[in-house]
Amino acid sequence: MTAPLAATGLALPGRLEPTDLLVDAPSLVCLVGPNGSGKTSLLHALAGIGAPSSTVRIGGVDCGGAAPAERRRLLAFLPASREAAWPVTVRDLVALGLPAGAAAAEADWAIAALALEEFANRRIDQLSTGERSRALIARALAPKPRLLLLDEPVANLDPLWQLRLMDLLKRTVAAGQTVLIALHDLDLAARYADRLIVMNARRIVADGEPRALIEGDAIRSVFGIQMGKDGWQPV
Repeated sequence: MTAPLAATGLALPGRLEPTDLLVDAPSLVCLVGPNGSGKTSLLHALAGIGAPSSTVRIGGVDCGGAAPAERRRLLAFLPASREAAWPVTVRDLVALGLPAGAAAAEADWAIAALALEEFANRRIDQLSTGERSRALIARALAPKPRLLLLDEPVANLDPLWQLRLMDLLKRTVAAGQTVLIALHDLDLAARYADRLIVMNARRIVADGEPRALIEGDAIRSVFGIQMGKDGWQPV
């Protein structure tokens, strides 16, 4: 079976040390690490942002040679910034993530998945930060790409919507998509991730089963915290 994601030579000068990454089955993969550890840079390299030196294959297809319409079906990237000053409606914003000629039902599906129906005809720059976040997530999800790259997708969401979003991402994985997300919330990562990648100093330092990594030495050595009877505490 062709791997959902096979990347070789991922690197960004001064931001990400050379690394390879293989995801051999549809999975929810969480990237964790301190600020500046390379999480966003790894997502950028996979998305082809910043002129990385790499080869990225999604389902066996070389992303670098894919036409724009095909690329939108291959991957979607959600940046950490939720700024959007464009005077477009939520519906039009979500449709921007779709290839030309896509059915309107694809945008409608994503709008419903993020419970944005009541905002669908409102301008994106007139929404709260949390509502705008959901609209931008809907844009990424709309084409149902094989690979979703999400940078801090739960940021700006209230606790209920953090859980709803993570549940939605698990359902996308069950449907055959692969999701890589950068997270700061170790508890969410432990609860939802199929695989945990720990980053530090611009490189991957641990990679494996989430609960084993969180309860082991990796989190303690990288973050300087450990789980105690009252929750996370400094070492």
